[in-house]
Parts: sequence; C-alpha cells; structure tokens
Amino acid sequence: MRVLVTGASGLLGRTTAGLLLRRGDDVTVLQRRGAGLSCAEVLGSVTDEDAVARAVRGQDAVLHLAAKVDVVGRPEEYEHTNVRGTATLVSAARDAGVSRFVQVSSPSVAHAGRPLCGAGAEPADPGRARGHYARTKAAAELIALGADSPGFPVLAVRPHLVWGPGDTQLVARLVARARAGRLPVLGSGAALIDTTYVDDAAAALVAAVDACGPSAHGEPLVVSGGDPRPVAEVFNRLCRAARVPPPRRHVPVPLALAAGSAVDLLWAASRRTGTPPITRFLAEQLTTAHWFDQRRTRSVLRWSPAVGLEDGFERLAAWYAAGCPPR
Repeated sequence: MRVLVTGASGLLGRTTAGLLLRRGDDVTVLQRRGAGLSCAEVLGSVTDEDAVARAVRGQDAVLHLAAKVDVVGRPEEYEHTNVRGTATLVSAARDAGVSRFVQVSSPSVAHAGRPLCGAGAEPADPGRARGHYARTKAAAELIALGADSPGFPVLAVRPHLVWGPGDTQLVARLVARARAGRLPVLGSGAALIDTTYVDDAAAALVAAVDACGPSAHGEPLVVSGGDPRPVAEVFNRLCRAARVPPPRRHVPVPLALAAGSAVDLLWAASRRTGTPPITRFLAEQLTTAHWFDQRRTRSVLRWSPAVGLEDGFERLAAWYAAGCPPR
C-alpha cells in the first residue's frame, strides 16, 4: 500500500512509519523537519497547500498525526496547525483520490473534566473540551469525520497517553521534574488512568489503516493498553525505570486546580513560551479518572496490545540503562 504519514518526526509518527516500512508498504512522510527514515519525504507544513498536494499525489491511504501538541501557546497557533492543517489535508486527499484516511486524534476531545470510567469514544465536543489543544483536536476530528463517505472512508483513532523510550512529552518531562525534586502527586494519586506503550499505539494505527473501508469508517475509536493504574503508581514506575527519585510530596486537589488556573492566566498575559509547572488541564488530567472500554476498538481494528505496561516498563528501564540510545 502507498501510505502518506504526516508528523513522522514525532515519536508515534516515526514508530508507525517504521512499522509500515518494515512490513513492505511504500511510505511517504510529510513534516517540517527530516524524520531520518528510509522513505520518500516531503518537507513542509500541513497548512502548505502545495506541499500537501505533492504529498498526497498517488497515495492509497493517509495517516494524519501532525499537530501542535503542547500545554501552552497562543490559540491561533493551535487553530492554524490542528484545524486548518487538517482541513487542508482532508480536502487534498479527497481530491487526489485517496481511498482511506485515518485521523489521529486524542481522548481529550471528549473530556470535559469529569471522570471517564470505562467510557467509550464519546463524540468530540470543541465547546466542552479543555484547553487549546483539546478544543482544536476536537474541531479537527469533526472535520475529518465530516468528510467520511463511501468513496472516502475516514476513521478517527484516539491513542491515550502514549509513552515509551524517546518520548519527549510525558516521560522526559516527568523524569526531568522528578530528578529536580519538583514532581508532586496531585491529590491522593489514586485516580485510575489508561496509558498506551508506543509500539502498541503504532500497531493500532497500522491496523486502522488496514481496517478503514466500507465496514469500518465514520467513527472515533479510543486506543489504550486497557490496563488502568493509579496515577501515583504510573509515576513511580516511570521514575524507577529512569532511576530517579519518585515523588513524595502530595498537593491537595483544590490547590492544584487553583494553581493551574492562575498559571494559565499568567502564561497567557505574559505570552511565555516555556513549559509551566502546572496548568488547569494537567491538574484535571492528573486528578480525574480516565480509562476506556476497548471492546469496540479491538473488534473494529482486530488489534490488541502486544507489549502492555509491565513489558513497557522493562523496555523503558533497559533504554535508560543503555544511556538512552536513539530509537
């Protein structure tokens, strides 16, 4: 299959593109900087109509991961990449005769701050999603699914809290804060959360490319390891793998939420670009249960995790012990 992967310079995109290449697919990647993969490459933004048109030409499938992923930033930056970029790519792919489109989304598009316990893939809701990232990813998912048709099947896949060796979002930031003694547990740390090891998430995206078609289209699917654990346990296991001290200090939930709101206002007013110590979104995510029913996902994709949490922690520990070699 000829597959275009956007956002292959990120951990999940690079891992997924590598998996497609190893099984023999003809892969093209589109991103703003080189991904270091042995495949065709188009350098450019998903908002660049010319670059997108070149990238989608002749493709059978598009796997769209490119996005602005962060906890801070101006709203227009998220809107530009996540919403306008998705609209540009969907339109170009449909015009080019691409036969399947997989939109990589996030469970945060349907998280309004309340607990999600064994939830399914509830509808994306930009009006209730929390933070610029979640709101714009929700809008992007609606754009992609809104283009679904018999001749242009679309699936939206929402990997949940992807982590693994080389992760710069969750693992690296958590480890850096723990090493500096600045990683508290918010509340009791008992909220249950799902996570997804990166190799499992990549395999699910490849399965989505294969499944997307007449019998599997027009819906969102949440992907996770299906093994919810307390937040404090996940923190402790990640810190142990990286050989840094686990968190010992607890911050009350009301204080964490208030601090997150205050930091949001400060960062917006001062237009700071550095990573803040806490945000309202992060405080809600780390104090609210969110784990998902995987039955529909596994039925549609004919996929299940092959690595899981325990093997994932062991692989992460081995990676740190080896000096964090490039993946």
